[in-house]
Amino acid sequence: MKKTTFSLFLALLAGWACAGSAIAQPTSKASTDPAPYGKPFAGVPDGRNATIYQVNMRGFSKEGTFKAVVARLDSIKALGVNVVYLMPIYPIGKVRAVDSPFAVQNYTAVNPEFGTLADLRALIDAAHARGLAVILDWVGNHTSFDHPWITEHPDWYVHDATGAIVNPIPDWKDIAQLNWAKPEVHAAMMQALRYWVLAANIDGYRFDYADGPSQEFFVKALANLRAIPGHKLLMLAEGDKKKYYLQSGFDLCYDFGFMNVMKGDIFAKGKSVKLIDSVNAANYRNAPANARMVRYTSNHDINAWDGTPQQLFGGLRGAMAAFVVAAYMKAVPMIYNGQEVGHAERVPFMGPRKPIVWTPNPALTAEYKQLIRFRNGSNAVRNGALASYSSDDVCAFTKTAGAETVLVLANLRNAAVQYQLPGTLAPTGWRNAFGGSPTSLSSPLSLRPFEYLILTKQLPDHQRRVGQRSSRN
Repeated sequence: MKKTTFSLFLALLAGWACAGSAIAQPTSKASTDPAPYGKPFAGVPDGRNATIYQVNMRGFSKEGTFKAVVARLDSIKALGVNVVYLMPIYPIGKVRAVDSPFAVQNYTAVNPEFGTLADLRALIDAAHARGLAVILDWVGNHTSFDHPWITEHPDWYVHDATGAIVNPIPDWKDIAQLNWAKPEVHAAMMQALRYWVLAANIDGYRFDYADGPSQEFFVKALANLRAIPGHKLLMLAEGDKKKYYLQSGFDLCYDFGFMNVMKGDIFAKGKSVKLIDSVNAANYRNAPANARMVRYTSNHDINAWDGTPQQLFGGLRGAMAAFVVAAYMKAVPMIYNGQEVGHAERVPFMGPRKPIVWTPNPALTAEYKQLIRFRNGSNAVRNGALASYSSDDVCAFTKTAGAETVLVLANLRNAAVQYQLPGTLAPTGWRNAFGGSPTSLSSPLSLRPFEYLILTKQLPDHQRRVGQRSSRN
């Protein structure tokens, strides 16, 4: 999302864990569908088990092409992620242009600066061969002012009192507001969405500014897409209006509230870490069991307008402590290209190109791999019940599923702190998650600046059976 629109969503307690179930609406093959390309990918993860890697093509490499992404797919795979999210790949408008990829000039074409349709297919094929799903960014709320619909279907747009097509965000003069009351807009957009699933064999979408189009559209569109034979699709909404997602069928949505609290309140202003509990309560109250928010310490908007993780979270150690909370506390993590090597510069997605310098940072990259690998292998972290024990300075919580309990303690201050262990947390029986060494906890527990601990324990079989019987009684 772009700067001005993005700021509208940074509400303190924004978000619904958008994993509603799609409304079944069988659909026949559209007459204008392209011929299917490739074999549908069988490895698309369930939303709650996803780990997402965002690619900003314009900053990812000096070449800025699909081929340059293919060259680094092995490194991306090695992180442990299973979903690659590509920022908008479409031709951008030239009228009133500000060089933004979010001013789409053609929904069913490839921006030639990135390559060709064949190059995109090659990237997706290469990702699938490595077990990676690929989702595209979809910018549906508005088009550029030189999109063919402007002249062919001017009634598909919102007009002001003078008859001029409305620019919904004055700071971004290059976009024209579509009229989502028009069924014709729904049909055309749905057809374009189907195009990439079939023509390029993609595995879903990240819907930019999902608060713009109507709920009626999403209900129809997501059900239509999910009815395409053979394709399991992952749907991610960049939006914060929970009423839109209860029945729309999204798997995931952005957690603006979490990022706002973390960077704005806890790190910038020193407010209580317990504010995260309020965000969790707002996100997951009365939500389905598989509901998940997407949390991150960087993305294209945050990076471009606010800063790098190091700048926002007190350096690399603070950024890693924040990432642990984002990735482990009942959410799906997203990594923005470059943060895994600690790239210290912002990576713009418009204007002068400043490609990532992929200087190796073995210790930091290994730390990301370790954290993601443990998350991937822990059902408790991904899907377990959350219990919070946070203090004003330390984010402390357990995740429990079956016999497995994981304890996370993350000092979110750039100073040593003392954490008083609650009586409900046993001090013994724990093992370090990254080596298995036995670990006992003292109380108070001393934590170094930005230090985090991740511990695990397995409940003995007889205790688990007793607990299961008790829970049924």
